[in-house]
Amino acid sequence: MSKPKHVYLIDGSGYIFRAFHALPPLSRSDGTQVNAVLGFTNMLLKLLEDTDADHIACIFDAGRVSFRNAIYDQYKANRPEAPPELIPQFGLVREATRACNVACIEMENFEADDIIATYACRAVEQGAEVTIVSSDKDLMQLVNPHVRLYDPMKNKPISFPEVAEKFGVTPDKVIDVQALAGDSSDNVPGVPGIGVKTAAELINLYGDLETLLAKAGEIKQPKRRENLLANAELARISKKLVTLSCDVKLDTPLEGLERRKLDVGKLMAFVKANDFRNLASRIASRHGGEGADVQPTPDTAPPAP
Repeated sequence: MSKPKHVYLIDGSGYIFRAFHALPPLSRSDGTQVNAVLGFTNMLLKLLEDTDADHIACIFDAGRVSFRNAIYDQYKANRPEAPPELIPQFGLVREATRACNVACIEMENFEADDIIATYACRAVEQGAEVTIVSSDKDLMQLVNPHVRLYDPMKNKPISFPEVAEKFGVTPDKVIDVQALAGDSSDNVPGVPGIGVKTAAELINLYGDLETLLAKAGEIKQPKRRENLLANAELARISKKLVTLSCDVKLDTPLEGLERRKLDVGKLMAFVKANDFRNLASRIASRHGGEGADVQPTPDTAPPAP
C-alpha cells in the first residue's frame, strides 16, 4: 500500500439529507423512494471524477446515539425522526458507496465527524493533505494548513477566511466559541444570553474558555458576568460535546482507504436495480464497452444533474 498524499473524506450522512431535500420524490419500480440515492450517487461519481486523491472514504453516522449522550443525555434529543420515505434510502446510499468501489465507513458509538477527525489527524501526521467534503460547521475546527473543507454543492473551498467569517475566530478557537454559544440544532446548551458574535469577542479578548471562566468575575456587563459565573460547568460540558475526537480506534486503518479502480459492472448492476435509466446511459456512454452490455430498465427519474 502506498503512503497517502491526498486523503478525501466525504461526509456521507450530511449529503443523504441534502440530496433528499434537493430532488423531487422519485420511486423505483417496487415503490421504494430513491431520490436521495440518485442525488448521492451522482454527487459521489462527480467527486471521483474531479479529485486526484489517492485515499478516499465515505463516512456515515451509525445511529442516533454516541458517546456524547453519556456526557449529556439531552444531546440531540430535539432532533426529529427521519421522514419515513428517507429511512429505506439510508442502506441504499451505503450500497451506492460500495457500488462506486469507495470505502464505506461507520462505527457504533461515534459520529461521522469523529471518524473524519481521526482520519484527518492521522493523514496529516503522515504528511498528507486532507480534503473533507462537507459544509458542516462542526468540522471547521479541523481546518489547518493541511486540512480544508470543500462544499461540492457550492463548488467552494472552506479554509481560514471562511471559518473566520462564520465564527469570528481562527479554527483552533472554534470549539471555545461553540461551547459558549451552544447549538440549538444539536441541543448543546452553551451559556444563556451569549451568541456566536459575543462568544467570539470574549474568546478573542481572553484567549480561551478556561481563562474566560477564571476571569468572568471581572466582566463589567452584569448579566453577562452572572450568566458566565452561573453556567461555567455547562460551558465546560458544551465544550466536551462540540470537541471532535481524533483518537477513535478505527476498524479500517487509513491505509485501507486507498483508492480503488471503478468496477463498472458492479456500478451498473446497482444502477439497474434502482431504475436509474439516465445515469446508467451516462455511465455506459462514458465507459464504452465496459458497461454497454448492461441494459438499464426504465425509471421515473429525471435526467441526472
